[in-house]
This record gives sequence, structure tokens and C-alpha cells, in this order.
Amino acid sequence: MRLRRGISLARRTAWEGQIIKLPRSVTTYVKTPSDEKNARHEFPRVSVDDACGNLKALNVRGGGRVARYAVQALRDYAIEAPSTRTPAGYLDPILKAGGKLKSARPTAFALTNGIDYVLNRGVKCLESGGSVEEIRDATVKASNDFLAYSMDAVTIIGGIGARRIKNGDTIITHSDSEAAMSIMKKAHDMGKGIRVFCTETRPNYQGHKTAAALAAYGIDTTLICDSACRMMMGDADKAIVGCDAISGNGALVGKIGVSQVAMLAQEARVNFIVAAETYKVDFGTLTGRLVDVEERDPTEIATKDWMEHNPKVKFSNYVFDFTPPAYIDFYVTEKGIVPPAGIFALMQELRNDTAWSPAYA
Repeated sequence: MRLRRGISLARRTAWEGQIIKLPRSVTTYVKTPSDEKNARHEFPRVSVDDACGNLKALNVRGGGRVARYAVQALRDYAIEAPSTRTPAGYLDPILKAGGKLKSARPTAFALTNGIDYVLNRGVKCLESGGSVEEIRDATVKASNDFLAYSMDAVTIIGGIGARRIKNGDTIITHSDSEAAMSIMKKAHDMGKGIRVFCTETRPNYQGHKTAAALAAYGIDTTLICDSACRMMMGDADKAIVGCDAISGNGALVGKIGVSQVAMLAQEARVNFIVAAETYKVDFGTLTGRLVDVEERDPTEIATKDWMEHNPKVKFSNYVFDFTPPAYIDFYVTEKGIVPPAGIFALMQELRNDTAWSPAYA
């Protein structure tokens, strides 16, 4: 193993003050025919109630996929919702359905922003005097816009992030992120000869899915246990992870264990890179709201039989943890590379565009 020497601050200051010029917002996003087809058929059609059940049971994983799954369910509900005498009467159950989907995974900020984007368009159409059909069309169009934008964002992130990968780089990744994998797959397509260490990502072993996908793609992939991350970090050139949410100060909310990877990367002087779609920003943090971290059932980390034989043992099974901005080199978004210090400006720009702003706030 090789120990990386140098001053971490030196490589971080290269990104200080660097803020990208934001291109068009999702409100003017133009889909290609292939985007439209993929957006419409990614998931089987389900009812809102069934979608909520699947979301609560974690049958759908990954921030972007969770968001698209919920938005697709809301879109299909809007298509099938019966027409009423009044536009408000038509929109009201759609608003309630959106609220139900958001409550199914309250800490999935990509889901929240995606649903809010769709509902916001419906509300604006109602406020401008739109008819039932016009509100339906606006809601369905907003849904399809989001679905296509989300899928395209992953591809764009892959292209941008792959440019930061050098030939022969060794990468450590944690959990299951389609955006992070997009970077690694694109780097492989560019012939950069990378190899990847995937942590197993307990307790649900999302790393197994990542390792299988990367290996099937032809990438030199090694699955490691979570506790081996420090040992393997000495051989790594970069750590690349996904993201569940981004707070206003540039901090990362990610799968439990991500913050440990970040700290180990800092210690080993390894670049820590976060792949994140912009709809994962948490606007509530701009006004002081704290991020609530979901705690899952303890049976994910111990069997019922073991718990019954050890009744005095308490359990803690948090889903996410927080990585301070000081440990993050930069975010790779579909709008470009953004340092943690630039997240506030990015959020302000998105808020002004009303791209992912809260609905009817």
C-alpha cells in the first residue's frame, strides 16, 4: 500500500470560489424521443397506494430511482383521475396523492422535490384559470419533463465526472448510486482502465448490486467489507459516492457509512467526489430546518431470535449520515462541477428558476 502525502488544503483550494454558470432549468428542458420513451416505461404501472407501500418497504432504492418511481405513479394517477365540474375539484385529490407519496419516504429529498415540481405546475395552471384538461396536461407534462430530465442528468453527470478520472485510477465507492456508477462506466468507456473497490454497504448490502453491475459492465471490481475501507483507501486514487440530499451549507446527506469513507479519504489525501442531481438539494435547510434522519427496523441488523435472547441490548439503525463540506472536494451535477462553497449559490439559482422549489409554498 502507498501512503499519500501532501496537504489536503492545497487540492481543495483549487476549487475555492469556482461556481459554474447554470444552463437552462428543467422548465425549458427539451426531451429527445428516446428520453420520452424511457421516461414513460421505466417502471410498471402501479396505484398510488401500491407505490407508497413499495416505497415504505424499500422495494425501490436509489435517490433518483425513488423520485422517478413516485413521479411516475403521480403522473399515472393524474391521467386516470376523473374529470370534475371544477378545476379545483380535479386537482385536490392529486395534491393529496402527492402528499401521500412524499410521506411514504419523508427523508427522500429527491422524491419530495420531484413531486413538488409536478404539483407546483398543476397549482400554477389552476391559479392562471386553467381548465380541468389544461391542468391535467400541465401535470402530465411536468411529470414527463422530470422523468426525462432525471434520466438524462445521470448520463450528463457521467460525462462530466469521467473527465476527472485519470488513466489507471483506483476508485472506492459506497452504496448503490446510478450517478456515481455513471461516472465509472463512462471512464471505462473512455478506455481509462480503472478498477473499483465496492464496500458491501451494510445492513442491506447495496454494494453487492453496485459490484455486480460494474463487473458485468467489464470494470475490474472488488467487493470489500465496510470495515476494510481504511485498509484499502491507501491504494485508492479517488472516492466517488452518490447523494441522497444536499444541505444549504454544502454538507452531504448520504447512505450510512458515507461520512466514514469521506473521513478516511481525507486522512489518505484521496479526492472525495459526490455525484448528485440538482433536484436533491434540500431547500428547507436554507430557512433553518434540520434534516431528519430515518431510523429503520432493527431486524435489518439483528434477527428476531437474537433479539429475544438478548433483551437488554438496544438497537440503532439510522439510514443516513452527514458529511461536512470540509471533507468534500466537489459535487458533480448535471449543471457542472460545484464545490461545497458553491451549493448556496446553486440553490438560489434553482429557487429563482422555481425548478425544484416547494409547491404552493
